[in-house]
Amino acid sequence: MNNLIYAVDDEEDILELIEINLEKNFFKVKTFTSSSSFLKALEKQKPDLAILDIMMPYPDGIELSKIMKGSDSFSDIPIIFLSAKADESDKIIGLELGADDYITKPFSVKELIARIKTVLRRISAPNAIQTKKTLSHKIKIDKEKFTVFAGGEKVELTATEFKILELFLSKPGAVFSREKILDYLWGDDKLVIDRTIDVHIRNLREKLGKCAPMIKNIRGIGYKIEE
Repeated sequence: MNNLIYAVDDEEDILELIEINLEKNFFKVKTFTSSSSFLKALEKQKPDLAILDIMMPYPDGIELSKIMKGSDSFSDIPIIFLSAKADESDKIIGLELGADDYITKPFSVKELIARIKTVLRRISAPNAIQTKKTLSHKIKIDKEKFTVFAGGEKVELTATEFKILELFLSKPGAVFSREKILDYLWGDDKLVIDRTIDVHIRNLREKLGKCAPMIKNIRGIGYKIEE
């Protein structure tokens, strides 16, 4: 496996817990107690995934995610938020900011590892969907390069948004229920909150710009993409 994981938290005991357990599961881990040290490390080496604590001294995890998502170099790095805020509204905000997952403290180490593996698998696992897919030249997706063009403009998506669009484009016009989308994204590790899919799809629509209306909500059933 040997994926490189960066973890940022101002609580050293949490970082130690993360580091010990991830290394036991054959991950490479680098931990940071400050946002500045994390950002410096990003410039030297990109991780395969970043775990960000939300409630840190400024810049906190939310600001870090904005910096990453606003950068051409770092926007494709998957993010998992850690937070003591357990309200659903806080989780929704985290997902809306482009995080691929959100875990509340105190957390189960087994759950954290399962979430990390699921996000990484979502990016790299091969599937039956074609590498390149288009819909009347309005939306173009290339799995190998992890690129998406909508209306001729390049679109920066999170790993989760990319996989949802990839699924929709595999069968234009077909309706995918939320349950089917969840199965495709998380498989047996569906440790997710209500409305997760709706939040990711809303973010996806916003990024697709003029192509957004192509993703349609079928009330009471799910979603589809069509002309």
